[in-house]
Amino acid sequence: MQSSTTQPNRLWTLLGTILTQFALGSVYTWSLFNAPLASKLDTPVSQVAFSFGILSLSLAVASSLSGKLQERFGVRKVTISAGIMLGLSLIITSYAPNLLVLYVVAGFLVGFADGTGYLMTLSNCVKFFPERKGVASACAIGAYGLGSLGFKYINMYFLTHSGVEMTFSVWGIIAMCCVVIGGMMMRDAPLHNKESHKEANQSESNKANTQSHTAAPLSEDFTLAEAFRTPQFWILSLIFLTVCMSGLYVIGVAKDIGENFVHLNSAAAATSVAIIAVCNLSGRLVLGVLSDKIARIRVISIALFICLIGVVCLRVVALEQYSFYLAIACIAFSFGGTITVYPSLVSDFFGLNNLTKNYGFIYLGFGIGSFVGSVIAALFGGFTATFSVMLALVVISIVFSLTVKLPQKTQPLQPVMC
Repeated sequence: MQSSTTQPNRLWTLLGTILTQFALGSVYTWSLFNAPLASKLDTPVSQVAFSFGILSLSLAVASSLSGKLQERFGVRKVTISAGIMLGLSLIITSYAPNLLVLYVVAGFLVGFADGTGYLMTLSNCVKFFPERKGVASACAIGAYGLGSLGFKYINMYFLTHSGVEMTFSVWGIIAMCCVVIGGMMMRDAPLHNKESHKEANQSESNKANTQSHTAAPLSEDFTLAEAFRTPQFWILSLIFLTVCMSGLYVIGVAKDIGENFVHLNSAAAATSVAIIAVCNLSGRLVLGVLSDKIARIRVISIALFICLIGVVCLRVVALEQYSFYLAIACIAFSFGGTITVYPSLVSDFFGLNNLTKNYGFIYLGFGIGSFVGSVIAALFGGFTATFSVMLALVVISIVFSLTVKLPQKTQPLQPVMC
């Protein structure tokens, strides 16, 4: 769908996207609910925490499908529907009587609603600002990170004073209102023709040419099928999966790592949620803005090195309170910055017009990474095995990020006339 590129349209869309992303980011307060839900359902915390892995996987699958939904119904209708689904699912979660219902409602439905709104609104907003893709991503995804911080205090207050059932209901109502109002403010971004795409991205090409031997003439738009045939697509997918596995796993069980692995008291462990929120937001803003100043693949390399510091702390260092805080801060900063820069990075490699579909497939790594982290921990009985896999993947991804080159689009074969 197409719409005007007038300044009011794109500013209203940016504001609506920020409001929507703020509410969608609230799912990252999930670790606050693991212990209360485990007590309510009389099940181990690890089984309750598995719902966040399902949520992340469902979120990623929904993100990969959201482009087709936007093409058919438009960004406004899809966002409003996602907001209603998110709010109702959270309210229903408060009445979940067992793990199966929790997995379906809090895992699958909440994740699907969140993912439907997240990537589609982000990509739509970035398309309105082709000359400032990094800043637009930083604003939108920064709001996503800020949502986890804001809702941390909202949810903690109601958990303390009103119980888990009321907390889910209040969370659902607030999130639904924010997403519905945000959706009403949005417009569909226009398509970009080849000339405008080339002009808008000339600065990125210049940055890459002057700062990295990996630079190549800026690629044209790749369809998803064309992107599949390039090694760069799978390299970017692996890097994204690596950062998401590290970030999402740690975010989902941060409080539990603090209590059970580092042996902190409940209050000190809960502080990790606020640290993650602040560093997640900082990574989005700092690396997002930086990505408009240097080649974006270099920003990803920086994020991976920071992530490496955090994973090494978790795996190698004898953790105590402050080294634990440093580890989760590095991982959250890297995760936040990476998912901010990645939409623009994918558009640099494969073009803007098919961004939602191309990034949507890569975004499957978001859910797969979180799910795999939880599975490894469950199979091998703890955090250490997951940390070891994270460490190996981060090292491999750093090597790839330093050597990957922009793709060259080959001319399609002409049909043979018989």
